[in-house]
Amino acid sequence: MDPFKLLLITDTHYFASKLGCRGEAYEEFMRTEQKCFAETEAINRAAFRWLNDTDLADTVLIAGDLSFNGEKESHLEFIELLRELKAHGKRIFVITAGHDFKDPPSAPFCFDETGRHETEGTLRSELFELYYDYGFSDAIAVDKENLSYVAQLAPGLRLLALNNDGDGKCGHTYSARQIEWILKQTRQAREDHQVMIAMNHYPLLPGVPLFGLLGGEVVMKNADFITTMLADEGVHLCFTGHMHNMAINCKVTEKGNKFFDVCTGALIGHPAGMRLVSFTDDYNTVDIKTLPIPAFEWDFGGLTQEAYMQRQFDSMITTMLTYMRDDPARFLGKIRMKNDSEPLLKAVAKLGEKLNNATVGQVCKLTLTPCAPSIRDMLFVDLARDLVRHAFEGNMPYVKGTPEHEAVMGVVGKLGDRVNIKGQSLSALVEGTIGKYDFDDLNETLHLTD
Repeated sequence: MDPFKLLLITDTHYFASKLGCRGEAYEEFMRTEQKCFAETEAINRAAFRWLNDTDLADTVLIAGDLSFNGEKESHLEFIELLRELKAHGKRIFVITAGHDFKDPPSAPFCFDETGRHETEGTLRSELFELYYDYGFSDAIAVDKENLSYVAQLAPGLRLLALNNDGDGKCGHTYSARQIEWILKQTRQAREDHQVMIAMNHYPLLPGVPLFGLLGGEVVMKNADFITTMLADEGVHLCFTGHMHNMAINCKVTEKGNKFFDVCTGALIGHPAGMRLVSFTDDYNTVDIKTLPIPAFEWDFGGLTQEAYMQRQFDSMITTMLTYMRDDPARFLGKIRMKNDSEPLLKAVAKLGEKLNNATVGQVCKLTLTPCAPSIRDMLFVDLARDLVRHAFEGNMPYVKGTPEHEAVMGVVGKLGDRVNIKGQSLSALVEGTIGKYDFDDLNETLHLTD
């Protein structure tokens, strides 16, 4: 068979800049944002110009969070980009996600010199009609209630495009009725001798082990059941987004079936990228290539485009560490922990003060852990920033034998061998988060079945 190729992007988070993204309130908001905001229109327009003209593939998948936060004007402008892309001969399959609607009383927002303001939002009930021409209209099966569908990508290859936001209160999982619909589609695919792959906005496998401890905002609720169900039903590959990280991970069910989650970084925030996916060997061999986002017009202040976007990511991490010391309630709120306990607030502030001032060598000395001279004088907050950024970028570099690995694992090991979380030691969770040992998160060839 000739290779079938598709291009994959996710988390476009398009914001219609004419709504307003400026002023002091905007700058304060951006202190803890990973993704760009004012730049999203310029980034998307550059990316879609490239997609219009490329001959790498004629099929484009977009895995959710199309708008910044459900602004009606953002959707209307983004759909104009889709319409132009379709006019250039591309087949487009999108799903929507939590950032694409704001049912009352919630409302999206914008900023100007006078502060933060509400702007017209989009109801979830409006999304089907808005995006009907970009997946639903070409579908061979539709679950309108759950904004999900099945599309024929190529002879013998089907896409199970899934939305799991329900009424916005379901906690990012599938209802019993939706599971029935999914099972009907997977069984029909087998009867029709079709290979089926999936696209689901929320990750089904954690990008790194520690992500799996952070709940339904990071990995879809009931993900272990869902991944086992899909793999055993013959769906061995799913494209995801949401976490804005680059990751390729695999699990094997008790029946010996593999399930791959290919998570892709947001188009508009570091680590930004697109995927070129090629299928061969009767769709059993899948080659994943990561492509940089196209150059977009902006004042980068003397930095490269990549460095400019990385600076936003790094600022988010260092600001959070500063909040830990100076505003522990805000820090705990940002990581979705209860922040009304006075003893906890004091403990977090005290720990934050120590960590913001300590070097790696001092932390190692405190725990009687050897520390290589090359990182001894490095600020601990700088190492923490790098650890987080690498977890999002993929291919985490601090593997066994590196000074950073030995220092981090030495400190964690004082507790890690005695602390078990969900059946895994803390040491194992951290080691798999700071160093990558299996799949290449950026460029990899997958074999869906043996």
